[in-house]
Amino acid sequence: MEEVYNFIKECGMYYLATVEDDQPRVRPFGTIDMFEGRLYIQTGKSKNVSKQISKNPKVEICCFNNEKWLRISARLVRDERIEAKVHMLDNYPSLKKIYSPTDDNTEVLYLTDAIATFSSFTENDKIVKF
Repeated sequence: MEEVYNFIKECGMYYLATVEDDQPRVRPFGTIDMFEGRLYIQTGKSKNVSKQISKNPKVEICCFNNEKWLRISARLVRDERIEAKVHMLDNYPSLKKIYSPTDDNTEVLYLTDAIATFSSFTENDKIVKF
């Protein structure tokens, strides 16, 4: 899982895919955090992405770095603990302007049942499950 985390951090941005009814929705994300042995993302509960995840927690993440890319299929689980929110916001201090660990909007979610596939045009796929 640490290899997955490091790859996403190096990319700086990834794309998160959710589903709204029967329509896929993809958008850029920049938050990734490792806390208590889990990978976390962050968003706001008021956003459509949060509502989509609440209805269907199955997501895919994709990012590209040079000649390699990573695709993760996973299920997201909301973590309401203040400690998880504080950890995320401490690692992304610019978010503190709009989010707080104690507000009703800040949401952190961890990946579970994850299958991460590293791919490239020149190497065999490498799969990491967590």
